[in-house]
Amino acid sequence: MYDHLTVETKWQSIWEKTGVFTTFDSVKGKKNSYILDMFPYPSGAGLHVGHPRGYIATDVIARQQRLKGKNVLHPMGWDAFGLPAENYAIKTGAHPEETTRTAIRWFTKQLKSIGLSYDWSREINTSDPLYYRWTQWIFLKLYEHGLAYQKEAPVNWCPSCQTVLANEQVKEGVCERCGSEVIQKNLTQWFLKITAYADELLSDLEHLDWPESLKSIQRNWIGKSEGTMIDFSVFGHAATVSVFTTRPDTLYGATYLVLAPEHPLVSKLQKTRDKLRQYVEATSRKTELERKAKGREKTGIFTGAYAIHPLTKEHIPIWVADYVLMGYGTGSIMAVPAHDERDWEFAQQFELPIKQVVLPPGSGKAAQQASALPFTQPGVLTHSNTWDGLHSQSDRNTVIADIRDRGIGKSETQYRLRDWLVSRQRYWGAPIPIIYCKSCGIQPVPEQNLPVRLPADVDFRPTGESPLERSESFQSVQCPNCNESARRESDTLDTFVDSSWYFFRYLDAHNDNAFAAEARITDWMPVDTYVGGVEHAVLHLLYARFITKALDDMLQTGIREPFRTLRNQGIIRAEDGEKMSKSRGNVVNPDDLIKQYGADTLRTYEMFMGPFEDSMPWSTRSMIGVRRWLDRIWSLADQVVADYADPEQSLRSANIAIEKVTHDIEHFKFNTAISELMIASNSLQRAGGISRKLFGKYLVSPATSAPPIAAELWENTHQEGVLTSAKWPEPESRYLARSELTIAVQVNGKLRGTLRIPADTAESAVVERARKLEQVAKHLLGASEQRVIVVPKKLINFVTV
Repeated sequence: MYDHLTVETKWQSIWEKTGVFTTFDSVKGKKNSYILDMFPYPSGAGLHVGHPRGYIATDVIARQQRLKGKNVLHPMGWDAFGLPAENYAIKTGAHPEETTRTAIRWFTKQLKSIGLSYDWSREINTSDPLYYRWTQWIFLKLYEHGLAYQKEAPVNWCPSCQTVLANEQVKEGVCERCGSEVIQKNLTQWFLKITAYADELLSDLEHLDWPESLKSIQRNWIGKSEGTMIDFSVFGHAATVSVFTTRPDTLYGATYLVLAPEHPLVSKLQKTRDKLRQYVEATSRKTELERKAKGREKTGIFTGAYAIHPLTKEHIPIWVADYVLMGYGTGSIMAVPAHDERDWEFAQQFELPIKQVVLPPGSGKAAQQASALPFTQPGVLTHSNTWDGLHSQSDRNTVIADIRDRGIGKSETQYRLRDWLVSRQRYWGAPIPIIYCKSCGIQPVPEQNLPVRLPADVDFRPTGESPLERSESFQSVQCPNCNESARRESDTLDTFVDSSWYFFRYLDAHNDNAFAAEARITDWMPVDTYVGGVEHAVLHLLYARFITKALDDMLQTGIREPFRTLRNQGIIRAEDGEKMSKSRGNVVNPDDLIKQYGADTLRTYEMFMGPFEDSMPWSTRSMIGVRRWLDRIWSLADQVVADYADPEQSLRSANIAIEKVTHDIEHFKFNTAISELMIASNSLQRAGGISRKLFGKYLVSPATSAPPIAAELWENTHQEGVLTSAKWPEPESRYLARSELTIAVQVNGKLRGTLRIPADTAESAVVERARKLEQVAKHLLGASEQRVIVVPKKLINFVTV
C-alpha cells in the first residue's frame, strides 16, 4: 500500500515549482488545444465532492492532450461578483471583497489538493478592477454600436434579493437564487440587444458539437415562429390592430380579437368606459408570471369596440384579457376558438361565437358537426370561401399568397427570445459606465477613465434602490462633454455579463491595452473542449454566444462561436440520493477524503462511478474499491524486471487497454476507460512479471486520472525522463486481434468480477457464466433482477430492484 499523502504532496509541489503546466502561446510543431471548465463562483461553503467532477474530466483530457504532443491551455478563475457573495457579506457583516478573497484562497487550496493541472499564471477574478475594466469597455462598445440601450419596461423584481431578474433567472414564478415569489415592476433599465442575433443563434446550433438535449433547450428558448401578420381595421376608429398568427389558414374562423391591457388602443377606449379602466388597473397589479400561469381561470372584458374582419367584412368584438401580453408579438391575437384550446376556453367562458373552418382529413359534411372541438390538427378547410378544399398544411403557401395579394397581411418571423435585461440594483457587481447630465443627457464614460471602480463608502444592505445611489464619492462626477455637475448610473451589471467573455481574457490575462490581443484570439479560439452544467443552457451559454458574435461584428475577431465542443456532467447526489446541501447535513467534503484515501482515489472514482453525463449517488464504499485497485498498481511495480520477456497475453492486454483508453477519454467515456485499465492490470498481475518497457507504456494511461501515483511509479521503475514529458503510447496492431475477450461484470454499475471467454462465445452463454461468478451470485442472491444490460464483447451489468 502506498503513502498517498507523501506521494501526492511531492508531485504537486514539483509540478508547481517547475511550472510544467504553464502554457506557451506559440510552440513550434505543436497544435494548440484550449480546454476549459465553467469557472466557479467561490462560495464561503467551499467545494463538496460533486463540484470537482467536471474539473477532473477536463484535467484528464488536458493531460492526455499534452502527452499526445498538444500545446494545452487549461486555465482557472473566479466568477466572483453577484448576489451570493453580497448576501453572505450582509449576513456576516464583512465586506464582500473580503469574503470573496477568503473564499478564493480556500477554493484554490482545494483545487490544488486535487492535483488539477491548471495554468495558474492566467488566473482571473471578475471582481478585480483590472478585469471588470474590460467588462465595462465591452458594454461601451455595445452601446456605441446600438446593442446596449435603456428603456422603461415591466421587469421581474425579487422582493427578497431587492433587485431585477432577467426572465431566465425566474423559474416557475420564483427567484432561482432565493426561492421568493417574483413580482412585477415598471423600471427604467439597461438592455443588451440579443434579439438582433436570434436567427444566427438558432441556425448556428446545427454546427456545434454539443449535446442535442442542450441545443433543444436553446432552440425552444429562442422560439422561432414563422407566420403571417394580418391587419384588422377598427370600426369607427382611425386605428388598425395587427395580429401575428402561425395559422393563417384559420382566418375565416376568427370570431373575435383579444388585446393585452397595455395595448395602445385600450388606453384610448378606456377613457369612456369605467369598467374597462378598472380591469386594466387591476391587471397592472399582476405579474407577467401570474398572467401566463397554466390552468388559471381566464378573465377578460369587452371593450365595446369592433374590428372589421379583413375577408368577410363582418364586425367582430374586441376584448381585453390579461393572458395576452404586450411584450409578446403585437400584444393582440385573433381568436379562432374552434381550432385553439386557449381561445376555446375563453369563448366557452364568455359565450362567444365559434366557427369551425378545418375538418379532419377525409371527413364528410356529416362529420363536421360531430368532430370534437377544438380541432387543432392539420385538416381540410371549410367555410372559407375560395379556400374550401385546401389542406391547412400542404396548401399553406397558397393561403399566405392570397392574403398577401389582397393586401391584408404579410409573412413574418417572430421569436420568443427577449432582449437581455442587465441592470441590477445591488452593490457587488461591475458599475455600468454611464453618466447622466441634465444638459447633455446620457454620456458614456470615456475609455481612459475606466474602470469605474466600486466605491468603498457604501452601506450595501439592499433597500430597493442601488446602494451606489447613496455614495457621495461615487456620485460626485462631471459630465465628460460639458464638465457640468452630473451623476453616475447607480445600477451594476448582471454577473452573466462578466462571464459572457471571460474565456477571451484567459488568452491574455495581463494585457493592459486590450481585453485580448488579436493574435492570441486567432491562435486559441474557439475553445476546443468546454465542460459544465446544463443549467446554464439559456443563461451563460446563450449570452456567451451572443457576446462572441457581437465582438466579432464590432472588432472583427474572426470568432462567431465561443465553444466548439461542449459536454455536461451529471450531478453527484448524496449517498441518500438527495441533493447535497448543508441544511440536509449530507455534504461529503473532498478534503476529508483526500486526507484519508488520496486525491488519486477521489479523481479516479469520480471518473469511474458511471457515465459522465449521468446523475448518480455518491458511495464512499465504492471509492474504497478504487483505492484498492491503485494499491494493486503500486504493488505491480514489484514485478517489474528491466528485460523481462512479456508473455503475449500481457502484451495483448496492455495494448487493448491503450487503444480503448485513447478512444474513451476522447469521447468522455471515462468509466469504461478505467474499467479497461483495471482489466489490464489484473492480467499483468497474473503474469508474475512485467518488463520495464511495458509497465512504462501502461502507466501513461492511468497518469491522466491518477497522476501522482503514476509519476512516482514511473520514477521508481527507472523509466526515461519524467512522466509529464512522455509520449502517449500507440497500440501495436499485432496485439489487438482478440481470440479471447475479457468481460467486465457489474451489479448495479459496480464491478464484481471479470470473465475470460473465447471471442466467439454466444451472448446468452456469456450472461449465464457471468451470473455464476462468486461475487456476482452473492450480490444477486435474494434480489429481484430487473434487467441485464449487455455491451457486446465488453461488459455485462445486472440491474436489480
